[in-house]
Amino acid sequence: MLNSLWLETAYPRTELPALKEDVTCDVCIIGGGLSGLTAAYLLAKTGKHVVLLEKDRILEGASGNNTGKLTTQHDIIYAELIKKHGADAARLYYRTNDEAIRFAESIAAGDELRTSQSVLYASTADGLQQIENETAAYQEIGIHGDRKLNSELPIDILGTLTIHDQAQLHPVRFGQHLCELAMKEGAGIHEKSDVRSMDLKDKSLELASGAVVRFNELILCTHYPIEAIRGLNVLKLEVKRSYVVSAPADMPLQNQYLSTDQKKRSIRTAFIDGRPHFMLGGEGHVAGSTGDTDERYSRLAQELQTVYNLGGPAHQWSAQDPTAPDCIPYAGPISDSMPYVHICTGFRKWGMSNSLAAARIITDVITGTKNPAISLYAPDRTGFGSLLFQALKTTGYVAKEFTTGHVQRTDTPICTHMGCRTRWNKADETWDCPCHGSRFRKDGTVLEGPAVRPLDLSE
Repeated sequence: MLNSLWLETAYPRTELPALKEDVTCDVCIIGGGLSGLTAAYLLAKTGKHVVLLEKDRILEGASGNNTGKLTTQHDIIYAELIKKHGADAARLYYRTNDEAIRFAESIAAGDELRTSQSVLYASTADGLQQIENETAAYQEIGIHGDRKLNSELPIDILGTLTIHDQAQLHPVRFGQHLCELAMKEGAGIHEKSDVRSMDLKDKSLELASGAVVRFNELILCTHYPIEAIRGLNVLKLEVKRSYVVSAPADMPLQNQYLSTDQKKRSIRTAFIDGRPHFMLGGEGHVAGSTGDTDERYSRLAQELQTVYNLGGPAHQWSAQDPTAPDCIPYAGPISDSMPYVHICTGFRKWGMSNSLAAARIITDVITGTKNPAISLYAPDRTGFGSLLFQALKTTGYVAKEFTTGHVQRTDTPICTHMGCRTRWNKADETWDCPCHGSRFRKDGTVLEGPAVRPLDLSE
């Protein structure tokens, strides 16, 4: 499997103890990414007894395989939010994510965080029109967007839209530091602690080790919620995958860039121990929809050489992220019938700020603290119209994949989540499920959910 720049340059890693004894806690968190670790830290600070369970190692999922952009500029988002939710909601989304950036700045140490500017750029007339629409949205809700042409890139650009005072993270080092802070506040963080069964009515979990965890509140920070079928959240999330390549470079960009054109590209420089690393991302697609992922990396690697005059990539990695139908993540109680079970997902590839924001929101729900973003991010906010549309689109695709997968890919393992045939991902050496985004290692063990059981490779 390919390794990310962030994971290879992490602080020295010490394996955290697996949970092997029964425990009772105020809050149990499943998932050791940034959202789970942030929630553990914030809740432990309030005096809650927190237990976090990670089935593998912390920060090795989406949090360790992204671009590390910590920004409020989430592609062309504010014009869309105004259309779907109104100006007040769009303004609140911006403020919530801006607060997440300031929170990260307040606790980051060393080179874990670096100030930057975020730049949307267009190289086509269609892309420029999107920038103009987004500029109008910025003006309506009070975001300062600088339209002065701002680019250090060796490509033709028609226009840019810049937000100042943004940030970049080394997400793994920052997450490791966050983990230490959480443990200092009394949180129990456990790796290699795989949840095998849940009894949500009894408020208990059983681990693969046989240990039982009893809780008052449960937070699922598992990317695609294990219990997503409850409340039909499984029908509200579409999972997309994207790719990143990186190479050492003597071109330290001051800005971080995202194209608005149909050919999406994400560009930034990471500074690690004083050395710049150029990063180029893109080539997104619906998770599990293609097996020939080598070509995705190849196209990005070719651009490194032909456009940016760099050598071949020293690191290359990919990640996937669910998207809610109305563009706003889900953070909070999964349903009215179980207000003590919370989900944290749907970050739409902008999990650096949204994961921190979601953890704050869920913390405020649990502690009864007033937060206007609670209703904005509420999982039950999605109306019937958008749910029906996404359900028809997503389940239609799932039904197609279920049928054609069993007919055309009879030699591939069956996903243990809902029975779809997986597809071999040649570049990452994983079995990927095109139905709901589950991923399995070469040996069949679960890499990413919603599946919790390994593949049967003997079929």
